[in-house]
Amino acid sequence: EIQSKVKMAAKAKLLKRNGKRLPVRKKPMIKQDQETACRVIAIGASTGGTTAIDKVLEGLPVNSPGILVTQHMPAGFTQAFANRLNSQFDFDIREAKTGDLILPGQVLIAPGDQHMEMVRSGDQRWVKCHSGPKYKGLRPSVDMLFRSVAKHEGANAIGVMLTGMGDDGADAMLEMRMQGARTIAQDQESSVVFGMPKQAFERGGAERLVPLDKIALKIRDLMREMI
Repeated sequence: EIQSKVKMAAKAKLLKRNGKRLPVRKKPMIKQDQETACRVIAIGASTGGTTAIDKVLEGLPVNSPGILVTQHMPAGFTQAFANRLNSQFDFDIREAKTGDLILPGQVLIAPGDQHMEMVRSGDQRWVKCHSGPKYKGLRPSVDMLFRSVAKHEGANAIGVMLTGMGDDGADAMLEMRMQGARTIAQDQESSVVFGMPKQAFERGGAERLVPLDKIALKIRDLMREMI
């Protein structure tokens, strides 16, 4: 009985410090156990995207190909967003900066008020972040991310369009698909705003619409198909 109480007290100390309950670290335990030709997963999101991104990452293997995320956010907010995600998952998640390599198990998030594009030379892949002109009034722009992935990665990429207002990324997702990439978009029922996913699907960029809680599973299926 004494040993049991000691164990319970120890557990309580782990959960509480200074009277505050500590957050429990979530860890995606699955691993991709099959070779895949996929080298980059590009994700675009806007309104409602922060919650959707959290849900997608929760279901992906920790050794997934490099993940690039453009979430519409103003300057000063993406660093905190990246830090929060990094504390929740076993991925290496960070706000991107020019020169960051695109590596398995890593998630790079476009800085607020900066575009993020993929760059490639041979087998080396990295990102370039810059304050170029706004595209369709937006910076960062999902279109610019997807277009760069279409150009440099072609068929070895997966594009994912999550909830958001407008049509950012729709045309560039079609470019990705035309280059052989696999593409999906969030369905209407699970989207906070069914703008970007709808346009991506209706313009032929997204192969299919997928409920949010099934997107990670679909990405894993696509990775297995890409051999």
